[in-house]
Amino acid sequence: MAKGILGKKLGMTQIFTPKGEVIPVTVVEAGSSVVLQNKTVESDGYNAVQLGFGTVKDKKVTKPLKGHFARAGVKPVKFIRELRLPSAPEYKVGETIGVDVFSEGELIDVTGTAKGKGFAGGIKRHNYKRGPMAHGSKSHREPGTIGSRMSGGGGKVFKGKKLPGRMGGHKVTVQRLIVARVDTARNLILIKGAIPGPKGSYVIIRNTVKPAK
Repeated sequence: MAKGILGKKLGMTQIFTPKGEVIPVTVVEAGSSVVLQNKTVESDGYNAVQLGFGTVKDKKVTKPLKGHFARAGVKPVKFIRELRLPSAPEYKVGETIGVDVFSEGELIDVTGTAKGKGFAGGIKRHNYKRGPMAHGSKSHREPGTIGSRMSGGGGKVFKGKKLPGRMGGHKVTVQRLIVARVDTARNLILIKGAIPGPKGSYVIIRNTVKPAK
């Protein structure tokens, strides 16, 4: 069964197993994902559940969203995302989904927005190899030829060429992470290893669905 919640990344720490082993974990606050809307193939063309998380001031909510929240009978939320489902959703609008939907040792997929690095060169952005560092070289870190006529490029630069530019700030999904611990009292879920995004960013947590054979 497909399931998921929304959360807020709080940072990283470490926990210890009964055997004394150290496990690096990412702490995510994810205890109150509220169901805003159910979507089905008959009404919307696909099956999905729309979840909301976090708090936001009323003055920062647009009029259409205020009506959307009023129809669901919930308070305004800051982070809204849809989770696609293989079948019609079984959730009730206004229902709250807690961290207890996951259990320790379960495999999950986490989606977030990567940290923005700003403008970066080809070496940092695409792992290009640098040029010779000797005094006679005039090309140390700059990219080489990118579309000469003799190299088959036709005298132009094709779309999608890996060049210096803005790095980071894109959606990233890390698959098959392990739930190290679930703290229902404090609405926390501890995930083994690192997840995308800086501290304070919002993430989507889904259970890992095994592909059909």
